[in-house]
Amino acid sequence: MTATYTFDVFSSLDGFGAASGNWTGYWGKQGPELLDHRLALYGEEQRMVFGANTYRAFARMLATSTEESDVRDAWVTRMRSLPATVVSTTLEGSLDWPDAKVVSGDAVDVVARLKEESEVPLRSHGSLSMNRALMAAGLVDRVQVTLFPVITGQSGLDPIFQGAADFDLELIEHRTLDGHIQELIYRPTLHV
Repeated sequence: MTATYTFDVFSSLDGFGAASGNWTGYWGKQGPELLDHRLALYGEEQRMVFGANTYRAFARMLATSTEESDVRDAWVTRMRSLPATVVSTTLEGSLDWPDAKVVSGDAVDVVARLKEESEVPLRSHGSLSMNRALMAAGLVDRVQVTLFPVITGQSGLDPIFQGAADFDLELIEHRTLDGHIQELIYRPTLHV
């Protein structure tokens, strides 16, 4: 049986994963419904998959945060407790993540093997360049976009699909959270 792989990403309406300037986490648009839903998503048994840059960003963010800060939302704490695979050719040794291991090699090869061997679903939050490569290789089963009601044309960082291949998307689930945040779950197919 092949494990399902979900590419889970937060986005502004104009396709950025983050923003500079005075934007806060979640672009300041989070509410209790979003946070409860995220906690339920991460309450399920699954394995996280990160690229090295995303792992480093999460580890740095969590190391410098306090229990009261927004980055320690319950779903993030839960995500950090899940088993994780970090795909990297640069990281070595133990990681500052309770149940994480580094696997060296090409992400396409590593994730193809994980999909065959894993008894639980796989999920990656962020890891944009890695997930674009995995999509092109046909390894992403679901693209889960949480769309925040902002346009960050001047301050947008991390264009999510810049340089990606072309894909047709089949909408398989959708919901509105806190009256203004859209969660869209698609099945991607390479457009030929």
